[in-house]
Amino acid sequence: MSRSVSGGNFVGVYAGDMTTKLAVSLPDELAEQARQAVRDGRAASVSAYIADAMAQSARTRSITGLVADMRAEDGPPGEEDYAWARRALGVE
Repeated sequence: MSRSVSGGNFVGVYAGDMTTKLAVSLPDELAEQARQAVRDGRAASVSAYIADAMAQSARTRSITGLVADMRAEDGPPGEEDYAWARRALGVE
């Protein structure tokens, strides 16, 4: 059973039938950030907030790996590449 959750700036899907309950220890500051996100409506629950953070971390590691593979194959970007990127982003 999945249910969509939305509120504030948060929109996500919580797969209730595909979960594992864990007990974790967090620094007080991070725990408070998660609770504040729930109070602000940016997360449905502390668990949902942490699950989203873990998913974002996994995506970042995946992208970092892709960039590392590209650099290994093609070498680091040159000045011409950076100039193209600045033009494409409109930050020249």
